Amino acid sequence: MSRRRLTSGPGTLLVWLYGVMVVGAVSRSVYQIATEFDRAPLAYSLSAVAGVVYGFITYTLVRGGERARRVALVCCAAELVGVLTVGTWTLVEPSAFPDATVWSDFGMGYVFIPVLLPLSAIYWLRRSRTRQGDAG
Repeated sequence: MSRRRLTSGPGTLLVWLYGVMVVGAVSRSVYQIATEFDRAPLAYSLSAVAGVVYGFITYTLVRGGERARRVALVCCAAELVGVLTVGTWTLVEPSAFPDATVWSDFGMGYVFIPVLLPLSAIYWLRRSRTRQGDAG
């Protein structure tokens, strides 16, 4: 049984964007955790979690196949819930975040890519399922 590619068309752009977000979130959080963790442990930990989520989604998109597509869809939905939760939390209770996370203010520090990326990925993953169902 061959794996259906998820990296064709717009999927290629999603993999590239998620890859960039992995590098950005992980490098930022590793530096902040190593040098100033006591300043904003929640913010830096959430950035590390975001980096891991981005990495896992990137992996599932590259892996391909129906199972990977479903896992990526669940992870993107969880990512979106995280972005919306942290984004709202940073607006309602800014004192809880002495420093920004990747998902602060819905990803404003990252040109809102953190909120737009899971929406785009969910759309692409759902659409790729529809196309696969039509082909079979």
